[in-house]
Amino acid sequence: MTTSTALYTDRYELTMLAAALRDGTGARPCVFELFSRRLSGGRRFGVVAGTGRLLALLREFRFGEDELRFLRDNDVVDAATLAHLEDYRFTGTIRGYREGELYFPGSPILTVEGTFADAVVLETLALSVLNHDSAVATAASRMSIAAGERPLAEMGSRRAAEHSAVAAARAAYIAGFGATSNLEAGRSWGIPTMGTAAHAWTLLHDDEESAFRSQIAALGTDTTLLVDTYDIRAGVELAIRVAGTSLGGVRIDSGDLPIVAAEVRAQLDELGATGTRITVTSDLDEYAIAALAASPVDAYGVGTSVVTGSGYPTASMVYKLVARQDAAGSWVPVAKASTDKASKGGRKAAFRSLEHGTATAETIAVSAGFDELDVPSEHPDARALQVVLVENGEIDPSHEGAEGTASARAHHLRVREELPIRALALSKSDPAIPTMFVEAR
Repeated sequence: MTTSTALYTDRYELTMLAAALRDGTGARPCVFELFSRRLSGGRRFGVVAGTGRLLALLREFRFGEDELRFLRDNDVVDAATLAHLEDYRFTGTIRGYREGELYFPGSPILTVEGTFADAVVLETLALSVLNHDSAVATAASRMSIAAGERPLAEMGSRRAAEHSAVAAARAAYIAGFGATSNLEAGRSWGIPTMGTAAHAWTLLHDDEESAFRSQIAALGTDTTLLVDTYDIRAGVELAIRVAGTSLGGVRIDSGDLPIVAAEVRAQLDELGATGTRITVTSDLDEYAIAALAASPVDAYGVGTSVVTGSGYPTASMVYKLVARQDAAGSWVPVAKASTDKASKGGRKAAFRSLEHGTATAETIAVSAGFDELDVPSEHPDARALQVVLVENGEIDPSHEGAEGTASARAHHLRVREELPIRALALSKSDPAIPTMFVEAR
């Protein structure tokens, strides 16, 4: 097995590369842009996630002996292209929105500058990472907003492919979840992990009392007991009898949750366990969490809906060529004009226009050339959205690993405060702020 990520690539990228190397256009300086034409599901904002993962994968984007052998044996490209790929290292510059940043239709989330040969081969990798992680993060942020101050735990690993599960846990953490059940996510990204017991634990024992006593003996009274394997009311009574009124928590995984939670809270209080917390799970999404806002629930565990983007498993991002040099060395903006799939040519810089700390517009300055793009004069209070992620092939390591993940989480929670109040609603609507394109001066 190899650690290379170079074949996480669609074949047509390499066939385009081969043709461009043959006709000489592979050396043309180009600007590619990753963006989304619309927000999935009528959502009011999107959340950028996956940047740190992408940079780590870019470090391993190398064509070693195994990769080159596969391409050669399957006649994917010619010998000249194989020789080019043998020495391939991305030597261009990548600018983008900070991980955890909000985005809107047309936001230049990632800008890749380099030769055509340098940049075209990164399309599939960039899209597969950012489309998945941003879809999860957008759903997770909506759930975090719906939950308010109540903690959220991600527990959807069994509903995703093994690598996607780890990526989803990371994206959910960036967007406001406080913990994950996935141990690899804890090891790789420094995310707090949680988990106690499933129904199988109770069913393993001869009776519920034996299961509870064994769990308390192993984990202490601060643990959380799952009380709905048989009868919830009997389970709650037994839990307090076994653990005492200092029991840390009970978990409910079934039933009409608003009604059941109220009944369990009343029963716990009657038994004197006023400090015992109630965690609810059971197919929660942002709408179910919002419906529980008035219920006596202390924490939520979310699985399927968060790791699948709550019904929208992709952020619908695309990767398009938006500028290139011509044969004379002049910059030319280029754009796709297809119906419903048009792009806007030119190199771009993005700014978040604010009034009294509240976002009012996504302002994007567009340049036909390669001039520096500054804050538009009509928006002097705008906040610049892009940072340099890779410069002349050198990756900024501050966005990677556990530290990069923690930084992305802090950034997201900070910039989410800029959203106007209408952005917090869960109903389908237009984006919370408009995207405004202005010509660079």
